[in-house]
Amino acid sequence: MRRNEVNVITLGCSKNLVDSEQLMRRFASAGYAVRHDPKRITGEIVVINTCGFIGTAQEESINTILGFVRAKNEGRIGKLIVMGCLSERFRGDLKTEIPEIDALYGKFDWKNLVADLGPSFAPDTETARLISTPRHYAYLKISEGCDRACSYCAIPIITGRQKSRPIASLVSEVTQLVAEGCSEFQLIAQDLTSYGRDLDGRVLLAPLLEQLSDIAGVRRLRLHYAYPTQFPREILPIMRERNNICNYLDIALQHATDHMLRRMRRNITQLETERLLDEIRQEVPGIVLRTTLMVGHPGETEQDFQALLRFVERIRFERMGAFAYSHESGTYAYKHYRDEIPEEEKMARLEQLMAVQEPIAEAYSRSLIGTSQEVLIDRREDEFVVGRTPYDSPEVDPEVLIPLEEGRSLRVGRYYQLPIVGVDGFDLLAQVAKL
Repeated sequence: MRRNEVNVITLGCSKNLVDSEQLMRRFASAGYAVRHDPKRITGEIVVINTCGFIGTAQEESINTILGFVRAKNEGRIGKLIVMGCLSERFRGDLKTEIPEIDALYGKFDWKNLVADLGPSFAPDTETARLISTPRHYAYLKISEGCDRACSYCAIPIITGRQKSRPIASLVSEVTQLVAEGCSEFQLIAQDLTSYGRDLDGRVLLAPLLEQLSDIAGVRRLRLHYAYPTQFPREILPIMRERNNICNYLDIALQHATDHMLRRMRRNITQLETERLLDEIRQEVPGIVLRTTLMVGHPGETEQDFQALLRFVERIRFERMGAFAYSHESGTYAYKHYRDEIPEEEKMARLEQLMAVQEPIAEAYSRSLIGTSQEVLIDRREDEFVVGRTPYDSPEVDPEVLIPLEEGRSLRVGRYYQLPIVGVDGFDLLAQVAKL
């Protein structure tokens, strides 16, 4: 193993990635050589930033930890440190079941990690980070925690109540990242649309968007993880009128029927949901909506599920993800409902739901053929130069593919207006316009 080298492994969501990037900056400030590479199992220190949201994420985190335990036993790594949501939630169990872990940190006390190792250092700022994404885009975590009480969700158990960052702090961070070459920002939070309520009693998402979009060099702002209940409609005209705020909204709905929305404690009805979606599309013409839906929650009948399928067919989300219910200890559902739907039935419903969505998403991609789109180039890969339109978020959405031979002149991190000439699955095919 290489001395004075640390490898940070990030599992789970982009909010975890931001924490890892801040930790990496702290290690670098303390003189460590820092990597963010799960495939190279080396290093004097390995830190695994875990996810503990649902069962499948917990299983991935445990398996990753065990893989690095084997590497430690074989002498390929030195210290093994675990942090994040899984250790916040199950710290005692991890300490007992996997004694090879040298230190455990949770969702918030990881900021003591580098200092606890011995080196004396002063971090640049509380939020300074070493970006692990391509330098032209970054995730911007505007708050942590959640005040909602959805039946199935363990996030409030892990993160506690919402804590919003002040607007001035976010403006300062974005200004610094722009100076370092970043131009696209994904705004993230457990509940983006409640941002600021804990600061002065009112939602501050609209003034935040205005101030961020005013920063010279910001080309794209994209909104993730909105909540439909008490949605701040005042952001819609800002999205429509500001060219550097993407006409894109990630709004997790989870279900459609009144019966299931009550069971899930979502505090909204199907009619209210549909009216909100109609209003969003009317106020921001051409907006791309991404949502997340859940199947198999306790009490979901076949009638509920069929109604959910009809809802998806009728609304025609341009982007959609889905997952099966996980019976998580400590949640309202765990305490009050029986997890009575068999796992195989959950997975069958999940497969059927995605089968309904696939042709909808493909039809949307095909509707862009013949249009010209602004494409941000992310990378070169195999036979293609790969980029994204304003309607595509990194990692989760389709991409734009340009044949490598044709796109050699395109530079990573730059924006180009390109004609869309075809589709490959859900991805778009573009060509470099001939002069």
